[in-house]
Amino acid sequence: MPVSRLGLVVHQARPLAVQAAGVVREWCKKNDIGCTDIDVWKDHEHRRGGMAEMQHAGNPDLVVTLGGDGTFLRGARIAAKNGAAVLGVDLGKVGFLTEVACSDVEEALEAVHHDQATIEERMTLTMRASRPLEIPSGIEALLRYGHGPALPPPAVREESPEADGWGVALDVTALNDVVLEKLARDHQVSVGVYLSGRLLASYSADALIVATPTGSTAYSFAAGGPILSPNMEAVVFTPVAPHMTFNRTVVAAPDEPVGLRVLPHSGQAAVSIDGQLRGVLDPGDWIGVYGSVRRLRLVRLRPTDFYGRLRDRFRLTDAPATGVDGDPDPFFRPNTPVPADLAHLRLPPPPEPPTDNPACEVEPATEPAE
Repeated sequence: MPVSRLGLVVHQARPLAVQAAGVVREWCKKNDIGCTDIDVWKDHEHRRGGMAEMQHAGNPDLVVTLGGDGTFLRGARIAAKNGAAVLGVDLGKVGFLTEVACSDVEEALEAVHHDQATIEERMTLTMRASRPLEIPSGIEALLRYGHGPALPPPAVREESPEADGWGVALDVTALNDVVLEKLARDHQVSVGVYLSGRLLASYSADALIVATPTGSTAYSFAAGGPILSPNMEAVVFTPVAPHMTFNRTVVAAPDEPVGLRVLPHSGQAAVSIDGQLRGVLDPGDWIGVYGSVRRLRLVRLRPTDFYGRLRDRFRLTDAPATGVDGDPDPFFRPNTPVPADLAHLRLPPPPEPPTDNPACEVEPATEPAE
């Protein structure tokens, strides 16, 4: 996919990210490609919604993020608005979403520009609500203490006016999750949970998570939910610290919506989208979360090794009792052609000899000789 315009999201607190941004800008200049920094703000300034940010950036067809998974999510919420591809450069601590090392930035951009990269699509979530979301005065400052400015509440989608009884359609694209959580430490949120319009149960809990397979390794996993392959299509519902016997995750089909209705005697509940506070619900309000028609397009330079990354990022260790058997092979596949009856399966490439893994560094730009 030849790049005509690029949007750049930089974690300004990481010097290496700022340095790598210079490499990206220089590459754009050399290739006569427009480059705009997006999702940039200063303290006490307002942030733009995803659609406004995309339009401000001139509708780039590639968004490059320099940071960790949080920075990637910042770029993803913008890219999904017009189907732009996202290239995540790994400068974080976990790195489930980011793709390339910062030392390979220019090589990755060349691969994308010359159509030598693969585009992997991920399922996203969107939502309706009983009313437009709002953040009451004073609550934002309390919940976001020590963080940058909050995103504005999601706009109502103009192309989907309110239908009788079906609420308003919100301009939301969540890659990881939509979370409904309590505001007061001593007051759980009470919520009726509906799957495909049918009551599953009424929960009293710290939070309720509706996640994508991509988000199954984020908050949902920390709350005891299962790990799903990001290649799946599913909606994952996980309660957090529920005061009830049934505390299990439910994995629904992508076309089975999850409805969350705040019960009359509940306290207020905060709505977070991919970790960002976007509104507060009162008792009687509801949201419906479901699979979106929008897909997130991730740039991949090589086949994704999700399970290898899972073992590495979570530092999975083998059972002590298996130590007597020695270290198992990292791959379970012969280094020979794949038989015809297995050709349709998603298999790792043939193993390669181990190579050195140098530290992630970006060569500093050389000053011209005087």
